[in-house]
Amino acid sequence: MPNTNSKFHNNHRGGREAGRQELVSRSLQSAQHCLEDQDFGTAYAHYLLVLHLAPELKTNVKETFQFTLFKWAEELDSLARIQDLFNCYEQALELYPNDEVICNSMGEHLFRMGFRDEAAGYFHKAVKLNPDFADARENFYRVANWLVERWHFVMLNDTKRNLAYLKAIESAVCSGCKSVLDIGTGTGILSMFAKKAGASFVYACELSKTMYELARDVVAANNMERDIQLLHLKSLDIEIPKHIPERVSLVVTETVDAGLFGEGIVESLIHAWEHLLLQPK
Repeated sequence: MPNTNSKFHNNHRGGREAGRQELVSRSLQSAQHCLEDQDFGTAYAHYLLVLHLAPELKTNVKETFQFTLFKWAEELDSLARIQDLFNCYEQALELYPNDEVICNSMGEHLFRMGFRDEAAGYFHKAVKLNPDFADARENFYRVANWLVERWHFVMLNDTKRNLAYLKAIESAVCSGCKSVLDIGTGTGILSMFAKKAGASFVYACELSKTMYELARDVVAANNMERDIQLLHLKSLDIEIPKHIPERVSLVVTETVDAGLFGEGIVESLIHAWEHLLLQPK
């Protein structure tokens, strides 16, 4: 006997596929009409439907989708519908997670709204995805100028000061301090000093997302990404063994500036002494 169930299911699948294609085609047409009428919100909704129903069209509609997203985002921004704006970008990044143009645009909105650290993260991702993307590079450098405190540049160019830190770290490591925690690592310079001095385990924490990403790049550029464990954490939040396996034998920091009290560095050092540093026997 013929397999009537199989035939029924095949016909059913065929009908569903035809219906999907028809819906995709109509939604694309509607989206185009909405763009012509400058109804960007409705056009955006149609493109979302198309991309969910037919992900194979992502490449074909990418540029038009981007244009629609950016125009709709401008309207939402002008209407102060900030949460809706962010929701649209989250939806877009779910569909195109490695799109540098969308990441850069998201960063621009965040920067204008004052979320500079978050904006830097999106600009940095855009540059990572496409190092030749000039707009993203310019945006990242611009926001970095806002976030990287001026004393960082002074410190990095203070040869005498850095040499003193290097010698002190070398002395501590040579005397037996083989595990090191760098609090507020910044560019990662003290962590790299510790590793070059011969420390077996080096951990570094940094609260600023921008500085954390910068430290990752600097450490990688010096071929130490496997030797230094970077944590995007406040030192007060570090837990053993969740973040580091055991207490360290040396804590280093270069945070003695105006943030001595405002950023809670005193509390951080006390916490490190009590919870993260090996106690003398």
